[in-house]
Amino acid sequence: MSTVANLLARKQVLLERLESDPGPNEREEIQALLAQIETALNLLDPRDAAGPSDE
Repeated sequence: MSTVANLLARKQVLLERLESDPGPNEREEIQALLAQIETALNLLDPRDAAGPSDE
């Protein structure tokens, strides 16, 4: 599994955990992990994270 695929899979799991109405401490932890994943995705290839371009 590629790094991007791994990060996206982890992101999906965390988003599902957020939907299950976690407590405030767990919600903070999940949001911090999601922020780290977003940063990693942006650093790997900012063009891919932004979506398709019209260029």
